[in-house]
Amino acid sequence: MEDVLALVEARLRTSLGEPDARAAVTFLGTDRIEVLRFLDRDADIVRYATLGMSAHPMTDPTAALADPVKGPRAELVLSVRAGLADTDKVLRPLAVLAASPQVEGVVVAPGASLDVGDPLWPAAPFSSVLVAEPGGLVEDLGLDAPMDPVRFLPLLPMTSNEAAFKRVHGAQELQERWLTHGTDLRDPLRRSVTLD
Repeated sequence: MEDVLALVEARLRTSLGEPDARAAVTFLGTDRIEVLRFLDRDADIVRYATLGMSAHPMTDPTAALADPVKGPRAELVLSVRAGLADTDKVLRPLAVLAASPQVEGVVVAPGASLDVGDPLWPAAPFSSVLVAEPGGLVEDLGLDAPMDPVRFLPLLPMTSNEAAFKRVHGAQELQERWLTHGTDLRDPLRRSVTLD
């Protein structure tokens, strides 16, 4: 487990630079989840990446027995514009989402919705996120067989209206709406995209 997390942290540092802050959260009955903060001063973007979710493979809740080696592994990455909101308060909600495979026995995959039930940060118009396709910002990290690679899954904050739209029409349709309207998904204060 420690070896996997050391490799994951090295991949995050290679892709995003040195973290300028980190916090750790431990939930009852789970391993520790860290959240690393990376500030891209050139782009004025702050990125938050979980560290600890990939320590164990995620298990299908319908499986009779959890495989301790094989199965999907992932970490979560959230990118927002710096200085517009108190987004550093997202650390605990992100840790909650990263712990969900251990706590709730879910497999987090692209196209899924994750909801924390409260604003992601103070006054945020979002309480849920859409899990996007990996591979753009941080490349998958291959591990020794038979372990699956670690995928770094981007999170796209959704308003409650967008989350409801996604439940009815699907992730692809919502992403097309965002694209059509030129939605800045990194804006921590943005309004819901037009959905009618």
